[in-house]
Amino acid sequence: MSPAKRAAAGALAARVVATARALHTSGLNRGTSGNVSARTPTGFLVTPSGFPYGAMTPRDLVAMTLDGKPRGRHAPSTEWPFHAAVYRARPEAGAIVHVHSEAAMALACLRRDVPAFHYMVAVAGGRTIRCAPYATFGTDALAAHAVAALEGRRACLLANHGQLTLGSTLDAALQLAVEVESLCATYLRALTVGAPVLLSDAEMDEVLAKFATYGAGAPSRPGPRGRRR
Repeated sequence: MSPAKRAAAGALAARVVATARALHTSGLNRGTSGNVSARTPTGFLVTPSGFPYGAMTPRDLVAMTLDGKPRGRHAPSTEWPFHAAVYRARPEAGAIVHVHSEAAMALACLRRDVPAFHYMVAVAGGRTIRCAPYATFGTDALAAHAVAALEGRRACLLANHGQLTLGSTLDAALQLAVEVESLCATYLRALTVGAPVLLSDAEMDEVLAKFATYGAGAPSRPGPRGRRR
C-alpha cells in the first residue's frame, strides 16, 4: 500500500472510531450496543463486537469484504451481515450507523412506521420511515428485511430492535440517526395526546422535491424506487 493510501485508510479508521464514540456523547447509545461502519475500496470497516467505545482505537476495527470475510484482531460486530447487505444493495452508501436509541426502540417495539406527521420525515428520503419486520440480530433474515425497508430511503426502524441509517459519509449517517431519533420522540409525544394529522402524499412529494436542492448538505434525491410507501 502506498503512503498516501495508508494515510487515507488511517484517517478513515479514525473517523469510524470518532463516530462510534459520538453515539454516546449524542445520547443515541448506551453501553456497547450499536455499531458503525464505513465503506472501503475492498469492503468496509466495522466496529468490533461488544467492545467499549471509550477504549476503542483504529486498530480495533475489523476490515470486512462484502461477502463476509473478516480481517482483524477482534470479532466483527454481530450485525455485520446487514452492513454488508446494505453496501451491496446501495452503492451510494459510504457509511452506516446502527443504534438502540430510546424513542426509535419504543416505536420499533410497537412495530410502527413513522408516518408523514411532520415534513422532516422526508429527511430519510421518502414519505415515511419504515419499520422492518423482526428477525434475530446478526442474521441474514434481518439483513434482508433491512435492505427492503431501506428501499428508496436512508433510514429505517428494525422491529423490536432499533434504527439504522446510511449516508454518503460517516457524519451524514450519524446526523441522520440524530434526526430520526428526534422524529421518533416527537411522534411518540404527539401520540400521547391523539392521532397526529398526517401530510398528504402530494405535500410530502413537494417537500422531497425541495429537499433535493436544499443547501449544500441536502439529502440526495431518492432513486426511482423512492415513490414506494
